[in-house]
Amino acid sequence: MRSDSDIKRDVEDELRWNPNVDSTDIAVAVKNGVVTLTGFVRSFAHKFAAESAAKRVAGVVGLANDLEVRLPGADERPDPEIARDVVAELKTWLPDSWQHVKPVVKNGRVTLEGEVEWNYQREYAERALRWIKGVKGVSNLIRLKPQVTPTEIKHKIEEAFRRSALIDANRVAVKETVTVAPVFAGLGNTLEIVTTGGLSFTISIVVPDPGPALFVAVTVIVKV
Repeated sequence: MRSDSDIKRDVEDELRWNPNVDSTDIAVAVKNGVVTLTGFVRSFAHKFAAESAAKRVAGVVGLANDLEVRLPGADERPDPEIARDVVAELKTWLPDSWQHVKPVVKNGRVTLEGEVEWNYQREYAERALRWIKGVKGVSNLIRLKPQVTPTEIKHKIEEAFRRSALIDANRVAVKETVTVAPVFAGLGNTLEIVTTGGLSFTISIVVPDPGPALFVAVTVIVKV
């Protein structure tokens, strides 16, 4: 367990050595491993960079980013201009789904609304705005509307059984799916299956991206 003073020192050093952060006006406080950043920076991109730098430090268990964005006079822009640049960036980052994201700009602060199917689209929409001149902050209120259903997951698991050389698919049936074990989107997920009869084995499946994680478990019936 690292001391708060050690964590504070390392966070300050990380900020000082990060080329994307001007740490001159940033103050760091640490209590029980939770870091608080206060002060001000000169762009939203710098605020995000400071947050990322602090998160990289060993021993940090939480972070409150209370940095204020104070734009230089030359970077101040009218909201309509910012909104036009936001839409342009969304078209670049999300060419197939930008129309489902509705940005609202007020006093340089952008609120993203709408619905998307994939979590990466939600993340890309926010990431696209970090370097836009005049942006002071971003609130990401985009909702996820995944297309994947429990029936599809059940089918994928059954297909995984059939592909496995170690499992007799004719003796194994998937009865249901419920919300228990984590299955992370877009990855090969290894599930350990333990039946009521004591049989234990693993399978790997890949599911579409429903968000940060879809929670799936299976009830397996082994036919004797």
